[in-house]
Amino acid sequence: MRIRRTVRLLRRTAPVPLAVALCLLAAPAAQAEVLWDGDASGGTGVFDSLLCEAPGSVTAQDNHDGRGEVFKFNKPLGVKRCEAHGAAGLTFRNNSTYYLGWDTRTNTDDAATIFQWKSCGTGDQHQQNYPVIIKVEGGRLKLFHIEAGEKWTLKWSTPVRKDTWKRIVLGIHTSSSAGSGWVEMYYNGTKVARFSGRTWDDLGNDTRWGSYGAEVENKRAINWIDGLRIGTSHADAA
Repeated sequence: MRIRRTVRLLRRTAPVPLAVALCLLAAPAAQAEVLWDGDASGGTGVFDSLLCEAPGSVTAQDNHDGRGEVFKFNKPLGVKRCEAHGAAGLTFRNNSTYYLGWDTRTNTDDAATIFQWKSCGTGDQHQQNYPVIIKVEGGRLKLFHIEAGEKWTLKWSTPVRKDTWKRIVLGIHTSSSAGSGWVEMYYNGTKVARFSGRTWDDLGNDTRWGSYGAEVENKRAINWIDGLRIGTSHADAA
């Protein structure tokens, strides 16, 4: 059984109903520390809110495979979104470095977007709707950078099998300047990508995990997620 590190679990006393209201001012990130432990044993309250259209669901369950409880994002037919927004108790800031780590397993090799580094606000309020996206589509895991003006660039991809666990660690240095921001990604412990670019919107950014995309609205997608952690170094999230 995988040994979990015991760290402080930061939660809000109640979920925030609207994603746009989640980007609030917070203290700067301290150096080299785990900022958030999203272990499924804490239930869905570890997230700020759930964006999962009925009859979809986000639950914590034990699959009796030695992992204990994991999150199950169940996106049924006719639904294009089943995601969790934000890390409860943690607000991201500009000009800061974060490492996000999690295990993922999907029931399909077309689960569409499984992670969004989502900009706050709606419509014309943001310049980059989602600066960083990770997808599972066509049997491949894909990392994209999306610049202002919806300019998509595929930064890395690899063949991926459904129903197998993968560990992803995503490093993001937040910056509203294209010359200062950067992203790096580790896949199953190996560094596979690093690029620079704008990674921060004027109203801020937040996390979204799950399954999302109009291209899978007529498909059933399940994304199991385990071992969610956010810190200020790679070691915190690995």
